[in-house]
Amino acid sequence: MLSVTTASPSGAVAAAVPFATLTVDHDAIAHNVGVLRAVAGVPVLAVVKADGFGLGMATVARTALRAGASALGVATVDEALQLRSAGISARLLAWLADPLTDLASAIRLGVELGVPSERMLDAVAAHARATGVTARVHLEVDTGLSRGGAEPADWASLCGAAAELERFGTVRVVGVWSHLARANEPHPSATAVAIDAFREAVEVAVVAGLTPDVLHLASSGAALAHPATRFSLVRCGQALFGVQPVDGRVYDLRPVVRLTSRIVQLRRVPPGTPVSYGGEYRTPAETVLALVPLGYADGIPRAAGDRAEVSILGRRCRVVGRVSMDQLIVDASPVGAEVREGEEVVVLGDPEAGEPVLAEWGQWAGTIPQEVMTGFGGRIHRVHRGAARVA
Repeated sequence: MLSVTTASPSGAVAAAVPFATLTVDHDAIAHNVGVLRAVAGVPVLAVVKADGFGLGMATVARTALRAGASALGVATVDEALQLRSAGISARLLAWLADPLTDLASAIRLGVELGVPSERMLDAVAAHARATGVTARVHLEVDTGLSRGGAEPADWASLCGAAAELERFGTVRVVGVWSHLARANEPHPSATAVAIDAFREAVEVAVVAGLTPDVLHLASSGAALAHPATRFSLVRCGQALFGVQPVDGRVYDLRPVVRLTSRIVQLRRVPPGTPVSYGGEYRTPAETVLALVPLGYADGIPRAAGDRAEVSILGRRCRVVGRVSMDQLIVDASPVGAEVREGEEVVVLGDPEAGEPVLAEWGQWAGTIPQEVMTGFGGRIHRVHRGAARVA
């Protein structure tokens, strides 16, 4: 955590004040879970992978569960084991593993595992036999993303092999699932082909003798915009954190994060002054430059230089010049004589107050909000607040 220690007039050393603070609003997380449950009308699996999108996996998971999420989802087995170590016993799916992964602890602790191939199924079965515990699995079929999951030509064989292992009590197929390639697009045609492919895959699984508890296809965007994708469970990540997941549509989702820093140095420079590395940006007029101690090592996208904006004293101010590893420079001229060193700089905040939000940072950096959110570094101090927070 990057911070500074100050001295009082008497010479005593005061407490260190972080250079940057990321505040996580657990009441907003709880609200968003409620919105997803109400719109989808089926149980919600809260996706808390990547350390809860960078906000603290176990803390976010507890809030989501308390707010009504029925299950949790992570990418890796290590993430699942971290949640179990934190005392979280809720239904939990980990979908990214391979035959080289040590699965024994996960199976023993009731972690449900995504299985995209017979090779992976064989590995799960071997670990289940070794532990003496029936492995709970979700068979994954590819419905057009061409990323994970069994190809349609291999699906019937995978289902048959799983059904055979079920007869011996080695595995239990508790879920069939897939992932959508175009859930962010609002038109029904964006998901129609995948829905048909998924339904066909479910029929094949049933014919093979499988009786999964849950069928899940929808991510955040589909859960909100594509009713036919909801089946018996929806997996929601970005919407949980207040990111609008459907192009051109706004849902009643609340921003979860607020990122603030402060001005550590001010200077007034004449027209034509080069700013930051390379000197590519030159001030068009006399300009007040504010130095902010955040950079790309903290997750501020370097590509957002000369485009991004922050809020100072309630006014938008532009980031100018290249973003450095630890610092960025802001044209504070809109606040001019009012601004002082130590003034708060809002990097992410309340859209109703005109402050920047994740979606804007994604646009400025030429990426998506989730990439920005998961990139915030360890030097940024985290604060969790809200009545919904579970200790």
